[in-house]
Amino acid sequence: MLSRERLQERFIEMIKIYSPSKGEKEMADWIENWLRERNIPFQSDHAGEAYGGNGRNIVAFVKGNTKERPLGFAAHMDQIEPCRNVNPVINGNIISTDKTTTLGGDDKAGISAIMEAVEDIIESGVPHRDIYLVFTCSEEISMMGTKHMDMSMLPCKELVVVDATGGAETLAYKAPAMEAIEITFKGKKAHAGIEPEKGINAIVVASKAISKMHIGRIDYETTSNIGHIEGGSATNIVTDKVTFTAEIRSHSMEKLAAEVTHMEQCCKEAVEEMGACYEMKHEMAYPVLSLEEDCELIQDTVNAMAEERITANKMIIGGGSDANVLAGHGYKSVILGCGMINVHTVEEALDTDETWKVTKVLRRLMGAE
Repeated sequence: MLSRERLQERFIEMIKIYSPSKGEKEMADWIENWLRERNIPFQSDHAGEAYGGNGRNIVAFVKGNTKERPLGFAAHMDQIEPCRNVNPVINGNIISTDKTTTLGGDDKAGISAIMEAVEDIIESGVPHRDIYLVFTCSEEISMMGTKHMDMSMLPCKELVVVDATGGAETLAYKAPAMEAIEITFKGKKAHAGIEPEKGINAIVVASKAISKMHIGRIDYETTSNIGHIEGGSATNIVTDKVTFTAEIRSHSMEKLAAEVTHMEQCCKEAVEEMGACYEMKHEMAYPVLSLEEDCELIQDTVNAMAEERITANKMIIGGGSDANVLAGHGYKSVILGCGMINVHTVEEALDTDETWKVTKVLRRLMGAE
């Protein structure tokens, strides 16, 4: 039988394991030991080595005995810092911390829910489909783990990713693509008090360019943001170099490309006016995730929720996840909520009522009652 007590105990055990992005080795070891103890075969890769981390992606396989198509269940191992020495505080159905660390509900709640559903499948011996368990590393740093994943480990093309904020009714099926951008403006250094006219202030150049850019909510499916800017030193020196990083997200690839072009045009106009120069780097951080509402994966998930008396809240979201990267490799994914609250902050908490609900939904998706 599914056990809420076991679910919570496992979650508490996991959040005490230090597993920041690029540092998930101990968490991966723990998961692999859990799989070995249950005789679940698995594979892992060396993804972390590609970007200076020590983590790895793990894909396990539970052989089914029905004619239903295979289905994968995914969650990520890494956690936002500060996450060393997590001290959980339990108040009824809410688990939080002592406010000195993040909690790790994102995404160890997802791992816990998946594991508890599998635990019941194994213990009950009920008929079930082929099940793939996918535990990824470094999701929080632009999905670096999945970007370097050995995709040959995962032949199953449909997945349920348990990694959304909100309650168990949350079902995200569309998420935007994102362009990561870095722009550097180069002016000319001069003494600001003696001969400022000989200089070209890169801060002013950047300001002129940024003032013409579309920043914030551009339309219902497109956003843009400048996240970091740096340059200059002393006030008596005309700044000759400024760099900023930005992102543009959109559910439309055409709009995404158009906004990148517009941002660069703003740079061109500013440097032409000031006699400066610029360098712009940009890359697709992750592609669009987009499923049709009537696809089989969504319908199966909605039905499983209905069986648990949950009305699915089908959502188009603005954030990226492993599901986006997987979409670029031809995988279909839905993203489910599991009770996360105030993620990425020391105010993070988990509503275990919702974690319990999604565990039961996952169990229904995995096999017959």
